[in-house]
Amino acid sequence: MKRCLDFICGLILFILFLPVMLILALLIRIKLGAPIVFKQQRPGLYGKPFYLYKFRTMTDARDSMGNLFSDRIRLTPFGATLRRFSLDELPQLINVIIGDISLVGPRPLLMEYLPLYSEEQAKRHMVRPGITGWAQVNGRNAISWEDKFKLDVWYVNNRSLWLDLKILFITIKKVVKTEGITQRGVATVEPFKGTNSVEGGHG
Repeated sequence: MKRCLDFICGLILFILFLPVMLILALLIRIKLGAPIVFKQQRPGLYGKPFYLYKFRTMTDARDSMGNLFSDRIRLTPFGATLRRFSLDELPQLINVIIGDISLVGPRPLLMEYLPLYSEEQAKRHMVRPGITGWAQVNGRNAISWEDKFKLDVWYVNNRSLWLDLKILFITIKKVVKTEGITQRGVATVEPFKGTNSVEGGHG
């Protein structure tokens, strides 16, 4: 039933936001160059890899040795605005339509995090990942990795249609208020290094 609702709602939202996405694509091409869409492999249901789509928010600026500069340098004011209002997430509606992710579920993180999870944390992959989730409406990137994973597992154990509707409603409020976009002191979010490596609440 959830998959059916995801497909219908995802398709409707994609059609509604298509004019916005076309305008954003043009602006990204002008301001940041190509490619317009950022594609990265992420773990889905049961850790099965898939390609997640997002609008590009950073430049390809590199140092004299050809290495990419830090996120703080490459994230432009325009890109930061896309992130602030979660506009960079719109292409993920394609992922919802084809069944890679759900509208609501634990956020799909990086493939290299898979071996770092504890047995309890790994339960977050027992459901499809989502565009938004319980951790996103309870702190998003402003809370610790451990707290995020506890919230993700709580969602897995307590998921329901009503909880999903509640999360979607709160998400709209959070996006409007632009809360919890980044961790304090970093441009985006610090990488997860494993529970035993978490210091001061951040990975």
